[in-house]
Amino acid sequence: MSAESERNNLPFEPKSKPKKTNKPNKGQQPVVKASKEDKKPPYTKEEMAIPKIVSDRMVKRVAAFSGIPTVLGIASLVVSYLLAAYANVKLPPIAVLLTNMGFFGLGVLGITYGVLSASWDTERPGTVFGFSEFTTNWGRMVEGWRATRQKKV
Repeated sequence: MSAESERNNLPFEPKSKPKKTNKPNKGQQPVVKASKEDKKPPYTKEEMAIPKIVSDRMVKRVAAFSGIPTVLGIASLVVSYLLAAYANVKLPPIAVLLTNMGFFGLGVLGITYGVLSASWDTERPGTVFGFSEFTTNWGRMVEGWRATRQKKV
């Protein structure tokens, strides 16, 4: 199955792009633009909403991939304090700072990875670590960025 056909099967993505016909062909009447009141959005909120099963999957992954490093970041501060106060071990402050920043940085990256590593297909739960889902979803996101950039030019 190609990535494009798999992409069109997602329930919360538009099934097709709305086509614009601003310029009339030769011999045809010009298209009269409708007023704002006559226009209806091309997609309903239900069509564009992320299904609950997919959002729950994303939340669980964000909690795991972001929560564990964040807890380790807090624990590194507690451990460094306990070592300094009770074991009389003096750690260099820069080491404590860099360790703490590293764990909190991983927590921030875990938010992104948690969302992108979740399977966006309602029928397929995905793998434990989500490497294949991450590459698929990252590709979709980059493709959307490129399409948006090309529309602006």
